[in-house]
Amino acid sequence: MFSLSLSAIWLYQQVLTNLPNVNQIYIPPAMSTKIFDRNGALLYKFYDNENRTWIPFSKIPQSLIWATIAIEDKDFYYHHGISFRGLANAIRYNLFKRDSDGQLRGGSTITQQLVKNVFLTNEKTWQRKAKEFVLTLLLELKLSKNEILERYFNQVSYGGETYGVQEASLKYFGKNAWEINTPEATFLAGLPAAPSSYSPYGPNPEFALLRRLHVIDEMEKAGFISQPKAVELKSIPVEIKKEKLDIQAPHFVFYIKDYLIQKYGFTNFDRQGLTVTTTLDLSLQNFAQKIVKEEVDKVKNLHITNGAALILDVKNGDILAMVGSKDYFAADIDGKFNVTTALRQPGSAIKPINYTLALSRNKTLATIIDDSPVTYSIPNQKPYTPQNYNGKYMGPVTLRTALASSLNIPSVKLLNENGVDNLIDLAQKMGITTWQDRSRFGLSLALGAGEVKMIELASAYSIFANMGKKVELNPILKVENYLGEPIITKFPEEKELISPQLAFLINDVLSDDSARAPIFGLNSRLKIPHHTVAVKTGTTNNLKDNWCFGWTQDYLVAVWVGNNDSSPMSWVASGVTGATPIWQRLMKEMVKDIPNKPWPVPAGIIKAKVCDRTEYFIAGTQNNLPCPSITPSPSPNP
Repeated sequence: MFSLSLSAIWLYQQVLTNLPNVNQIYIPPAMSTKIFDRNGALLYKFYDNENRTWIPFSKIPQSLIWATIAIEDKDFYYHHGISFRGLANAIRYNLFKRDSDGQLRGGSTITQQLVKNVFLTNEKTWQRKAKEFVLTLLLELKLSKNEILERYFNQVSYGGETYGVQEASLKYFGKNAWEINTPEATFLAGLPAAPSSYSPYGPNPEFALLRRLHVIDEMEKAGFISQPKAVELKSIPVEIKKEKLDIQAPHFVFYIKDYLIQKYGFTNFDRQGLTVTTTLDLSLQNFAQKIVKEEVDKVKNLHITNGAALILDVKNGDILAMVGSKDYFAADIDGKFNVTTALRQPGSAIKPINYTLALSRNKTLATIIDDSPVTYSIPNQKPYTPQNYNGKYMGPVTLRTALASSLNIPSVKLLNENGVDNLIDLAQKMGITTWQDRSRFGLSLALGAGEVKMIELASAYSIFANMGKKVELNPILKVENYLGEPIITKFPEEKELISPQLAFLINDVLSDDSARAPIFGLNSRLKIPHHTVAVKTGTTNNLKDNWCFGWTQDYLVAVWVGNNDSSPMSWVASGVTGATPIWQRLMKEMVKDIPNKPWPVPAGIIKAKVCDRTEYFIAGTQNNLPCPSITPSPSPNP
């Protein structure tokens, strides 16, 4: 009696101590987070070792259930977790027979296999096996047979990092589990017993096909199918997809991951089983990627090796396309580097913010500014003498001409009046986050000496497109958990940031082909025929960055070209080469099917004739001009 008690204590210590809690079966396993475009096209799956998508038992086809039970556990619906007959049959089979692929047959039931996958390791000890028996009996008391099957089909490995029948169906056949046919079901049913050996992508792909034939034989023996049906199923081949890395819009995909983690604080992102529907339009993304690569290849003689592009729906803050480089996998550059979120100098592309500030301080588009040489003496610094891009001077010009023609000297003179701190204040208000250390900046900020991110400057300029309203950039339409329950839904956030009058003046100037003609000529690539489009180019003085930003009331397109290593481009790279041809092709695509939409003239804007010049004014500011002869036009419309 004493020895029996000692044996019980010893058994308790060896088996029941530290026994996993069977209630852990209700804790969801690691599941893949999937990123989709706005139309449901899969972009990528993030996962940590186990690529898994949970599906309910109701979506698992009956043919797969029959095939799996036939090959793994014919008595599944009749035992209580342990099948001694199955164990005896396995021993007999392994001693006197063998599958044609040489694999041993196991005696574990489906419930035991589920327990091993969820709770235990693969160590070969009698203690582990004893724990498996105990947990199996407990699990059978907690779950129905169909609940056990649902967890089995979602938990077990089907080869490599593919876990669960849904991901296996997608990987091997390119279809959902509920869409597979019976021959495909017999193939999948054979994999869990030895997923590495039976992998069709492994060194012996014929093993998987031989295993499928064995599954069909077992289905016939179990009475699930007839002998003629078995013959028929064996005669039907299964077509396995080629193995490949499935990733679309890679720069955008990794941007989305960072966005969700930083904005919403997701932890274990790769294991949460989220379904993320984004704003990206994959067809437009692929078109933009194609255009960027084609145009960059055309100008390689200008020492331009890379390009990037961003397309926004300005009304709701959607990112429709994000091309981070000419090719994510490009070997000649660091193609994985995402230029759309990187720090680059904007050059003259920053000028609209400076002019907005000037117009808000009672300057007008008719205000005269002298485009002539100037030198600024700043204490403890070298004298600063700005130059125009072409090295020439136009003399007295209006602010309209100075902005549209992107003259450098007037922009610096305006900033000297506006104040550098005031410009930084407005830029930060509009969404620029990269000018925190104000001590770094001086008057050269007017010409783009302060680094920005393309995505932030594009978002800032969408304020002009929205007539002064800032619509927060949000690339997420919705996020669902692994059960399909919504946890994040997009609600566009907007607020008026600048007045519609200021936005209108900037839009009107940057849409004025005549005003930019002195530098760019009439009908340049900056003009989109039959459409009102505001556009601003920029090239840094060191020729390291070349930009083009343009927008309508619906869309904004931003483009950059240059070199990831920041080496300078050829001197001939200018506002109408490099970035602009890419921009023009993309913007034409965006507006081709929509009617022209002139900028709406908001209340508080008048059109007046001042000093023989007809111009738009914010009502009252026309009186700020030195010329006293002011004759209002009969209509506020152009």
